[in-house]
Amino acid sequence: MAWDFSTEPEFQEKLDWVKQFCEEKVEPLDHVFPHAVRSPDPVVKAYVRELQQEVRDQGLWAIFLDRELGGPGFGQLKLALLNEIIGRYPGAPQMFGAAAPDTGNIEMLAAYGTEEQKKRWLEPLLNQDIFSAYSMTEPQGGSDPNLFETHAVRDGDEWVINGEKWFTSAGRVSDILFVMCTNGMFVVPRDTPGVEIMPEPRNHNHIIYRDVRVPLDHLLGPEDGAKVLAQRRLGGGRIHHAMRTIAQCNLAFDMMCERALSRKSHGKVIAEHQMVQEKIAESYAMIRMLRLYVLETAWKIDQTSTQEARTDIAAVKFTMARVLREVSFNALHILGSLGTTDLTPLQAMYANAPTMGIADGVDEVHMATVARRVLRDHAPHEGYFPTEFIPYKREAAWRKMKPVLDARRDLAASAEAYQRYFAIRRR
Repeated sequence: MAWDFSTEPEFQEKLDWVKQFCEEKVEPLDHVFPHAVRSPDPVVKAYVRELQQEVRDQGLWAIFLDRELGGPGFGQLKLALLNEIIGRYPGAPQMFGAAAPDTGNIEMLAAYGTEEQKKRWLEPLLNQDIFSAYSMTEPQGGSDPNLFETHAVRDGDEWVINGEKWFTSAGRVSDILFVMCTNGMFVVPRDTPGVEIMPEPRNHNHIIYRDVRVPLDHLLGPEDGAKVLAQRRLGGGRIHHAMRTIAQCNLAFDMMCERALSRKSHGKVIAEHQMVQEKIAESYAMIRMLRLYVLETAWKIDQTSTQEARTDIAAVKFTMARVLREVSFNALHILGSLGTTDLTPLQAMYANAPTMGIADGVDEVHMATVARRVLRDHAPHEGYFPTEFIPYKREAAWRKMKPVLDARRDLAASAEAYQRYFAIRRR
């Protein structure tokens, strides 16, 4: 039987290289030059390109793309293991050409774009010559596409887009916007007249599209195909996010354990206090269970498809936010007052947990999805009592055992004795 938790030696070498590269080069760069990938300084940009070339030489650039779309085609399981390392370092995803929201937008372009669209937008996005944003959710409808109102109307050789989008992450600093309309997915350059980015929120932008005109060839994929493109974009991406979330949980856990062994309270190191031990044990178990579940889901996608694994993808989505919240909270408490400051990553982790429960669809929606899909594999019982009602099970057991008991009178006598004994006890 094939049941294995090991990693092939060749791929483990890749993972080891990624870990060392992130520790020795990416993490220092994050602290000396925050947001180095987007730096306008040509000297910094040149150094970033040098590091990214090392990634390319390892065959690890744009790791999220399937082989048929021009990427390395690792599959979701290997990709999950890579993201478990990359997710620990804020600047690592961009250093590997694998940062959201560009990843999902690149995947849509690679899968559905025309050759001209790929040349115009895909190549520059892959090379990080331009950056993109995904403009999907709306103020009145959240992430439910059935409630969206943003619409494109064809007018001669142009599309005219009107609507309002809420929480377009990094929209203000993007070059192109992927706008989900009720009748299609459109690529809109940010500087197009009519694109109005509101002053707040600063990072997750509120954008009004007011008579925004784009050429006909800015429609990505088929007309009325926005939902299909969106599902393609979000499905596997949730596995990436989950493994990067686990990386953050592991970072919080390491900080928690280090602090527990370093500080004293009431005459002993706090690691010896039972309440601290409880937080460490619970955090350890939560992380390990989530990790195994995410890796199993990634394996299932590789063996079948994103659609077949939809129930587990949804369950992973709402579970990862909960685990991040609990683990970061535990770590924050063990670090005490220091954990409440911005002098460690913990405060940002804990603040990000609610966002993880909302991004890519609120957790409640995914919970409802899981419940509905799971219930399809079950049926109601007949009568007043469930199938596990013990009197029913006992009656059925006697029917099943009757041929054996009829053939073996000694066994039948023992069964009858047992029946009399339990009948007396039930009186």
